[in-house]
Amino acid sequence: MTDFPSLLRSRSSARRYLPEQIPGNEIREILEDARSAPSNSNTQPWVTHVVSGAPLKDLGDQLVAAFNGGHDSPDFTTDYGNGIHQHRAQQFAALHYGKQGVARSDHDGRKRVLLDNLRFYGAPHAALLFMPLIGDGVRAASDVGMYAQNFLLSLTARGYSGIPQTMIGSYADTVRSALGIDPELKMLFAISFGLPDNDSPLRSLNTPRVPLEDTVVLHGTKDVVARA
Repeated sequence: MTDFPSLLRSRSSARRYLPEQIPGNEIREILEDARSAPSNSNTQPWVTHVVSGAPLKDLGDQLVAAFNGGHDSPDFTTDYGNGIHQHRAQQFAALHYGKQGVARSDHDGRKRVLLDNLRFYGAPHAALLFMPLIGDGVRAASDVGMYAQNFLLSLTARGYSGIPQTMIGSYADTVRSALGIDPELKMLFAISFGLPDNDSPLRSLNTPRVPLEDTVVLHGTKDVVARA
């Protein structure tokens, strides 16, 4: 078992996968790890649909059809604002598309990258994460985020990988219709997962993190974060 700091810092998002499926008993253990996440007042609002094999391919085909038909149906909006968060998103896009040799002006290439996302990056499994819309949804969504982090770390500890995909949530109605999910459950995102293809050029795509000094303010503690 990997030591915890190394586990945290070795987690990365794979965008290419081998076809081999994870044994069902291991998926169950990963889900057991995920559900140990903290939860506001122990509400445990996460609802997870795990899709594999032929049903996953069929879902991917339906998502591509929805994309091509312009039938997006997000339960939650996507907005990075006009400041530093938008800038970081733009930096990531440049890294992501650049790694695949896709220029900003290459519309066909950019579409190909988006469709790869909707096809779950060729992963043998995907976990689709839903929640009931309780109040403004913020606390429930926070719980699901912690659940998802546990899920991803459990994958990493076992030699697997996963990637959170908010784009799948842009077609929430398509997913609910395909899987027979109650419309009262709102979709946050998917996690495609499996054995990563370590020979893929995309495996070396590493997204940097900003320094602690940019995101942490200490009160009453010294010598942890030094501001310039």
